Amino acid sequence: MDPVLIGRWQFGITTVYHFWMVPLTLGLGLLVAIFQTMYTRTGDEKWLRGTKFWGKLFLVNFIMGVATGIVQEFQFGMAWSEYSKFVGDVFGAPLAMEALIAFFLESTFLGLWIFGWGRLSKRAHLTVLWCAVIGAWISAYFIIVANSWMQHPVGVEMVDGRPVMTNIWAVLTNNTAIAAYTHTLAGSLACGAAFMLGIAWYHLYRRRRDGIDTVDEKGRVVVGENPAVPGRDKKDHEVWFKSLRIGGWAAVIAFVAVAITGDIQAKLMYEQQPMKMASAEAACSDGTSFSVLTIGIPDSNHCDDTKTLIEVPGLLSFLVHSNFTEEVPGVKTLLPEYEEKFGGVIPDDPMYRDYAGQKIDYQPLMIVTYWGFRFMIGFGALAAIFAGYALFATRKGTVPKSKFLAHLSLWGIAAPFVANSAGWVFTEMGRQPFVVAPNMGADGVDGVMLYTAAAISPSVSAGAMLFSLVALTLLYGGLMVVELILIIKYARGGIAAAMPELDTSGSKPSAEHEDDDVLSFAY
Repeated sequence: MDPVLIGRWQFGITTVYHFWMVPLTLGLGLLVAIFQTMYTRTGDEKWLRGTKFWGKLFLVNFIMGVATGIVQEFQFGMAWSEYSKFVGDVFGAPLAMEALIAFFLESTFLGLWIFGWGRLSKRAHLTVLWCAVIGAWISAYFIIVANSWMQHPVGVEMVDGRPVMTNIWAVLTNNTAIAAYTHTLAGSLACGAAFMLGIAWYHLYRRRRDGIDTVDEKGRVVVGENPAVPGRDKKDHEVWFKSLRIGGWAAVIAFVAVAITGDIQAKLMYEQQPMKMASAEAACSDGTSFSVLTIGIPDSNHCDDTKTLIEVPGLLSFLVHSNFTEEVPGVKTLLPEYEEKFGGVIPDDPMYRDYAGQKIDYQPLMIVTYWGFRFMIGFGALAAIFAGYALFATRKGTVPKSKFLAHLSLWGIAAPFVANSAGWVFTEMGRQPFVVAPNMGADGVDGVMLYTAAAISPSVSAGAMLFSLVALTLLYGGLMVVELILIIKYARGGIAAAMPELDTSGSKPSAEHEDDDVLSFAY
């Protein structure tokens, strides 16, 4: 068993799961803040109800994000100590800023928001929410700065074989980090928007199904009420309708932002990691066409076994060069260049231990990069298409009375999450065989690189790594079940689950009651 391979699986599984929480926290937090801003400005109860409902789901996700994120930093010391030694002088600054400034800012103000209902003035309470949301954004930026340095090292010089930071400003303003950060924020907004749209559609459908809302002869909504059920009044309809429309428009805006920032990232990727771009396209030879469908890559990582079935002429050149004629180098052109510049085998250095002298394959795993790139684009586009349809379908005030579309709206929540995860896997796997990629761009620092084989902790055995892989996978799987149960419970419960005061029946909540709100202390 190879401890490096097991360690990569462990870090990949835990990070992908943690990353499901991150975009929802960043995107949904912004939308909750918008709802509360509207409530503070207008005093309309529908905005208050929306704030409390979406805020409840936001808090569940945030708590799980914190719980799963803590493990990531421990892995740097336990499983990847050699990597930590190599990048420590650079990583120390942004990670310290993330923990001491952003995370504590975010957590402190979020605590004030949770316990500040009825205790702080409306404006003060709104301010602490915005501070928490901005803290989350800042936290994400510092993490992306650290990751982007691994993709494109800047602001350092090599001292005794290790990078030493000489320019913190260059590290913080790395063009790779800025492009990745804006792309991540746009993708996060898409996740929050799809989450809001899907759940709002579901509740509007339930009102149609239960006969509370009907439509007239022109298809316009006739809003009704059901006094027997807490919260099922006309304001309830307004909450879900506004949520759906806001989620729909936010999803469309997010897709446009994702496309623009993704184009910028593609151009930087070609400059800094051309092999990643070639592998993402299964482009074995130089060319200008974008491959829509290529076969053969599931069976082999060799160019001789791949065959392009569908391609768009000139599109690859446009993504890379902003024209339709300039060729993009393929794998067969780049492999000799990489071998000439970085060598054909892992250096004979004590840091590489038993891996020294092994032949290096500079081509990333093509099936992962190729399909990861397409899943990222494809599922992102699907989410935007459904959002556009939702805006069109609800122009008269409610959703169609279709069970299929209601189920589709819920399943559609997953689309931007799949796109985000695929993009992360593509970005990280495409960097292999490096954990710190060497400079290929004009503004990077030459000589800074680290093969993944050197990054693993030398004292950790393959058996110990395998045990931690299984244990963490099971633990994270359990946490995923818990989160899904909580999210589904409160989403189904509707506004009444977040605002027990809407139940005027006089019944006293108890821990045994199936609809009891265990997070009611927050409000």
